[in-house]
Amino acid sequence: MTACPVCYLPVDEAIALMPKLPSPSPVLKNLAFIYEETLSRNGEFGGSNFGGYPILRQRNESFDIGTKPDHNTGFDMDEDDLIEMEQCHDVVDALAIFGNFDEINDPTNISDYSKETICFLMFVDEEIESNLRSSARLGTRKKIGLWRIIVSHNLPYTDPRGTGKIPKLLLHRMVPNAHYSIWLDRKLELLVDPYQILERLLWRKNAIFAISKHYRCFDVFVEAEANKAAGKYENASIDFQNDFYKNEGLTPYAEAKLPFISDVPEGCVI
Repeated sequence: MTACPVCYLPVDEAIALMPKLPSPSPVLKNLAFIYEETLSRNGEFGGSNFGGYPILRQRNESFDIGTKPDHNTGFDMDEDDLIEMEQCHDVVDALAIFGNFDEINDPTNISDYSKETICFLMFVDEEIESNLRSSARLGTRKKIGLWRIIVSHNLPYTDPRGTGKIPKLLLHRMVPNAHYSIWLDRKLELLVDPYQILERLLWRKNAIFAISKHYRCFDVFVEAEANKAAGKYENASIDFQNDFYKNEGLTPYAEAKLPFISDVPEGCVI
């Protein structure tokens, strides 16, 4: 008999193993959110009205993301969407589609219990919302299959990849009552019940965080050259970021870094 490469427990067993209380952070003791009426634009790395223009010291000291996601922060959402997200407890699954339209994959193999207790959120921009409505896929309930569509307005970045980082990295602010979140790359399809994923990757190992590794690259500097070749960003911007990593002490990936198997994460985060 060959070993099972993943070995998910049945859904009911996975649910039974869900921790009753969140684990205290061994690092984070106090989190401050700062709002500035007048933004200084003298930051070393540029910025935006959404994230501010912090210098490196300010980045290390605090998050600068505004008071609440709906109050002219540069990533505004409708009041009914904010209320919907506040009702999410325990687990949220989320993804974002900005700038261009990908095929929307509805989650499969989802238990009835998960359908009743988990929030499935899809963040989109106004253009995609308009396309969905014109094609009659999106009605007044703002749902497509299991996905509840959350429309984002007044986007702060012209690059959709930059805008997509906002709900990905700040989901804990947008869905403040959820204990666990699964962020999907927009091109992927959820094929396993979220409770099974959480049990397998977090609860079984008493872990608090999991992230997928890049499917091909495991060295940051190799990935940077691949991004140059693909024309994803300006070369000068990539070189600037590489120099920053080097100054912070990052070295090319080597076996000496094991048990860490990669320096390059991919889009899925738990």
